[in-house]
Amino acid sequence: SGAGRRPALPPPCARNGPAGAAPAAVAMGKRAAVVLAGCGVLDGSEIHEASAALVHLSRGGAEVKIFAPNIEQRDVVNHLKGSPTGEKRNVLVESARLARGDIQDLTELKVSEFDAVIFPGGFGVAKNLCSWAVDGQNCTVNEHVRATLQAFHSAKKPIGLCCIAPVLAAKVFPGCEVTVGQDKNVDGRFPDAETASAIAELGCKHVCKNVNESHVDKANKIVTTCAFMCKAPLHEIFDGIGTMIEEVLKLA
Repeated sequence: SGAGRRPALPPPCARNGPAGAAPAAVAMGKRAAVVLAGCGVLDGSEIHEASAALVHLSRGGAEVKIFAPNIEQRDVVNHLKGSPTGEKRNVLVESARLARGDIQDLTELKVSEFDAVIFPGGFGVAKNLCSWAVDGQNCTVNEHVRATLQAFHSAKKPIGLCCIAPVLAAKVFPGCEVTVGQDKNVDGRFPDAETASAIAELGCKHVCKNVNESHVDKANKIVTTCAFMCKAPLHEIFDGIGTMIEEVLKLA
């Protein structure tokens, strides 16, 4: 009698598909690190840019972890009045607002655990991640930011930067190609166009691009877009950051 017996399993070849075929591989998303510089355009990361980068990374199926340096901000700005408050705040603590608390000290970032790194813009990049806001092209770059950029570059892993953040690449990688939009204030839409000249004076190539475009430096795997360096509707800035993220994930 066959009563009580377990039904026989089909042979392995029937379970895995055609004879000799291996089980289908599970698609793995890219692993991206996002480095923030505080919270708020005037003294930290630009919130819309950080959010846009995170949305496009999510849409691209990337696994994301967020980092920031554990340092004091250069200043704290009242975003209603546009003036400094004299307060003292910490870049990592402020960045945690954008990360919904899920954030790590930049010193904990290990390049071996990621396929790409992204730097949104905002004045915090020019104040906290480097001193461009005060010293221009003679600026110094925070040691942990510099080490992070150099580690990804040495590992031939892509780096995405938007808004003012491309100056980090220009300072750390002489000869690289980046965009911060246009090199002239076309129709009053690029009020910070002189940044392109400063980048060129550092020995880098500035490539003029519109707000909804990004530039890919294939040799260095650096992808940049101008974002709020252009006075443009928010959806155009969002789309431009989307092209940056798309190109970064292609290179990863």
